[in-house]
Amino acid sequence: MNSVATLASTRKADLGGIGGVKRRRTLVLIAEDGDIDRRILEVFVRREGWDVVSAVDGHQAVTLFHTHRPDIVLMDALMPRMNGFDAARAIKLAAGDAMVPIIFLTSLQETKELVRCFEAGGDDFLSKPYNTVILGAKLKKFAEMRTLHEQLRIEREKVTLSNAHLLREQAVAKALFDNIVRPRGLEATNIKSHVSPLAIFNGDVLLSSRTPSGGLNVFLGDFTGHGLPAAIGALPTAEIFYSMSVKGFAVGEVVAEINCRLNRVLPVGVFCCASMVHFDFARGDIEVWHGGLPPAAIYSAQSRGVALIHSEHLPLGVVPSKKFDATVRKFSLAPEDRLMLCSDGVVEASNRQGEMFGSERYVCAMRSAMDPNTLFAATRDAVLAFAGTNARDDDFTLVEVAMAPLSQLSTVPELPITPEAQALDETVGPTSFQLRYELRDASLGDFNPLPMLQQLMLEVPGLRGATNSLYTILTELYANALDHGVLRLDSSLKNAGDGFATYFKERTRRLRDLRQGYVSIELEHHLTSDGGELRVLVCDSGQGFDFVTQAGSLNAERALSGRGIALVRRLCETVRFLGNGNRVEVLYRWRH
Repeated sequence: MNSVATLASTRKADLGGIGGVKRRRTLVLIAEDGDIDRRILEVFVRREGWDVVSAVDGHQAVTLFHTHRPDIVLMDALMPRMNGFDAARAIKLAAGDAMVPIIFLTSLQETKELVRCFEAGGDDFLSKPYNTVILGAKLKKFAEMRTLHEQLRIEREKVTLSNAHLLREQAVAKALFDNIVRPRGLEATNIKSHVSPLAIFNGDVLLSSRTPSGGLNVFLGDFTGHGLPAAIGALPTAEIFYSMSVKGFAVGEVVAEINCRLNRVLPVGVFCCASMVHFDFARGDIEVWHGGLPPAAIYSAQSRGVALIHSEHLPLGVVPSKKFDATVRKFSLAPEDRLMLCSDGVVEASNRQGEMFGSERYVCAMRSAMDPNTLFAATRDAVLAFAGTNARDDDFTLVEVAMAPLSQLSTVPELPITPEAQALDETVGPTSFQLRYELRDASLGDFNPLPMLQQLMLEVPGLRGATNSLYTILTELYANALDHGVLRLDSSLKNAGDGFATYFKERTRRLRDLRQGYVSIELEHHLTSDGGELRVLVCDSGQGFDFVTQAGSLNAERALSGRGIALVRRLCETVRFLGNGNRVEVLYRWRH
């Protein structure tokens, strides 16, 4: 046993070759109770260039296996204390996933007894007396098989570790992706959505953000393909959408910037079919840019009718900025009316017969709704029932937004302020300033100054908490000056059935043809003992109007200058019309 102990100690330093570990010589365990047969086998195995460890019975064979972990076992079938069959079972159990070939050495000749060798875990057998040529061939073949098996085992472990690493990375990437593109505001009671990605990463992107004016921007995009490659484009899309929405940029400006970025970064053949909608809950209207997605649908709560808004633009990322069309369409929605958006995965959902759900079934599902409150569930359930258990081949996104009255909406939170910004709010930024900004001629149709001015006022101590009110004031005053002053548009155009479409079509035409005119905005701010005052003066090159005679009507909801002026009056300390009515001065006061 001293020679066995010496062999055990030397083999630990002689391991390996596979997976970066030094290779050891093949070790053969010989379990044979006959002294002469055992010694003959020992001499033969060593002459073949392999190491040997020997046992005189089954019990010792199992003990030596646990100690030395041999590569191949030559096992006598009939031995004292523990026979070869029981020893083979114990060795196979101890070997686990490792391949340890067992060759039974037996004088048994009956078929039933030979079958017992295989049932006990044997891989082959050799009848006594031994043929050394056959024994040598068997040992070499099993040694090669064991080496190959060990290589496969190590490669399998590498793959398992690599897969676990990839899964961890994928989980981190998924968490980051979800945090970046997660919609902000879909928890509102007037919004319902169903998002069902085909893979871990969603090729559909659904984004939402409240705007400084108290409205809501919703973006639904469907990138080419699905999974991670399709989802990559969602990251710059979400970054632009959120950063521009909270600053008050218009729908056309946001989608134009997204298109510019996607056209620059996406590979050829990859693009984003998309729809972006701004909901103005105070006015009861929506602005829609629709490019490449299935038709959007307006559901009338009163008539139960469905009006489709078909795509009229190319998908985002297809054309460069100079060729991109950012024109939006405007629609008026009554309280409780719904707008429904869906990705291609909805209308292209197929059943077992290969039929697609299609736009016709999509519209019928909406029309089948018993009332507005069941619209979303009826549409979603119709699609899911049609597809059944049939395997999907695309991402599936459905979203509904109701035009709820402001009184039913939760209070719109101001733009988030970090603790650091809150601490510095009273000390950092201009406390007293005056500026004048003027846009002239064609620039009136090419540039929106409101986000820039909004950002400037956020630097003023005390005004950071008044984002919504300030944006509403600037928006209404600037829109009135441009639309009614410079462009001379009449608000009564909106009163007809298709009034909004007519109004904005005419507005677009006049902006395109505009050759002269201006709108100036003057801001003056100073601190007071209990807060501060901001004076806003907006002038335009228009002819003005008889504001003295029509002073009473200006308080009405549908006055000459629109419902916006009534809203401005509620927010400001004073509202004054000067000159010919083409100069409006308001005073906004804030308190600590």
